[in-house]
Amino acid sequence: MVADTAASAAPGRLLTLPGVYAPQDDTGLLARALCREAIGPGTDVLDLGTGSGALAVHAARRGARVTAVDIAWRAVLTARLNAMVARQRITVLRGDLMGPVPGRSYDLVASNPPYVPSSSVLLPRRGAARSWDAGRDGRAVVDRICDAAPGALNPGGVLLMVHSELCGTDATLRRLSKAGLETTVADRALVPFGPVLRSRRAFLRRQGLLGDKPAHGAEDAEDMEELVVIRAERT
Repeated sequence: MVADTAASAAPGRLLTLPGVYAPQDDTGLLARALCREAIGPGTDVLDLGTGSGALAVHAARRGARVTAVDIAWRAVLTARLNAMVARQRITVLRGDLMGPVPGRSYDLVASNPPYVPSSSVLLPRRGAARSWDAGRDGRAVVDRICDAAPGALNPGGVLLMVHSELCGTDATLRRLSKAGLETTVADRALVPFGPVLRSRRAFLRRQGLLGDKPAHGAEDAEDMEELVVIRAERT
């Protein structure tokens, strides 16, 4: 029920070019968290790793001034196309996280970064996996966003970031708190594994992320992950 409600908060049908991350449960959960923030005309919003532009369009429809960033050209083109179709004015830039907006700060930063643990320590440089692979612990991009957040937020500004419990909710809360932000888990949802996580079940178990193999009759417990939305505020 939680996941269904989250999905209903996301923007309507969006176009996605091949290799661009299409809106899923994590997108909807983050969109719902966005709805609870005081966003309106005059609010400066940054969408890091915009993908299809779903969150950027969602914020723009509420009147915010939105900048969206993605490292992949196909994602940039997709987000621009979806902004045009939705008749929303969004600035979409190509680059690595805060690179395209040096020295800028925002009232709200939203991010649905890559967070899936991978058997490779190297991050993919192209292809669809670039949208989800995030190193052996899934934190290669999450940690960078945590470190950049204080400088990216105006006083009173808020970071909303969604990721899987598999890459460590407590680690994110600790890192953001150490950076001086007030942190909390704004929302949670238990969702089924998608094809990528199903294909990595053995690797995740070896990494200790799934624990021991479940008892007979509980096999489906290994096919669920908890998504969390982290909220961090600069006071």
